[in-house]
Amino acid sequence: MALHVDTPLIESLPLGRAAGREVWLKLDALQPAGSFKIRGIGLACETQHARGARRFVSSSGGNAGLAVAYAGRRLGVPVTVVVPQSATERAQTLLRQEGAEVRVHGASWQEAHALAQSITGADAALIHPFDDPLLWQGHATLVDEVVRAGLQFDAVLLSVGGGGLLCGVAEGLQRNGLDAVPIVAVETAGAASLRAAIDAGGTVELPRIDSIAVSLGAKRVCERAWQWTRQRQVRSVVLPDAHALAACERFLDDHRILVEPACGASLAPVYDAAPELEGCRRLLVVVCGGVTATLAQLRAWAAL
Repeated sequence: MALHVDTPLIESLPLGRAAGREVWLKLDALQPAGSFKIRGIGLACETQHARGARRFVSSSGGNAGLAVAYAGRRLGVPVTVVVPQSATERAQTLLRQEGAEVRVHGASWQEAHALAQSITGADAALIHPFDDPLLWQGHATLVDEVVRAGLQFDAVLLSVGGGGLLCGVAEGLQRNGLDAVPIVAVETAGAASLRAAIDAGGTVELPRIDSIAVSLGAKRVCERAWQWTRQRQVRSVVLPDAHALAACERFLDDHRILVEPACGASLAPVYDAAPELEGCRRLLVVVCGGVTATLAQLRAWAAL
């Protein structure tokens, strides 16, 4: 039995009115671990456990770490999550509620990841937050579910951080014969490592992350995500934090679901009827989630 669940697929009349076209939402914010991450991370954890792993190590204070902690609890496997100093108290509390050991190290994810690598012994598996073919294979099930539901769509909107979701959706589209369907890949300014790779003709490291959408805060997008931009149509959108925050608040009013700014990024181009949606009549939006988000935090960011 998979650790993720099939999530609702619903038409959104409020977003449809704003965008001037039909909009469908894949509500992965309703996954038991709070985000789409459990699709791929669940598969990775199950696979590594079957291969003999007796402990999981993660390097994420956000959705990926929580997915590993959830998977470990369900599988009866101890989990250590290394989080950077920027990880919120709420994230650490949620990780501990899932039974994970939490270690705080470094100012950035890169530093936390380096420690996670160093403490992963022979009996343990390091579960990467976004750069692993097992993750992409699991994330691709999102597209499988939409296709099974019979929905035909002519664009997919999703947020990009390290690129794991983009890789999974691209794989899912490919295996369902939907290579011609464009992916609209959305990032916030200050965390746009995919756009930087597209502009440079290869992956590059951002000097710093300067965005409140911390779940999108990978300084370098994974190599496979950039390769997909060379193999299929990927429309890159970069928008201000303020647009992502506004989309979170509008979405809460419209659908009574609270998501984090990293997810608001994928909703914002729809609310704004962005020019990158030109020629698309029926949109599929991945509502990726964000279990650490709170209304108080969103309002604090909006007041900055």
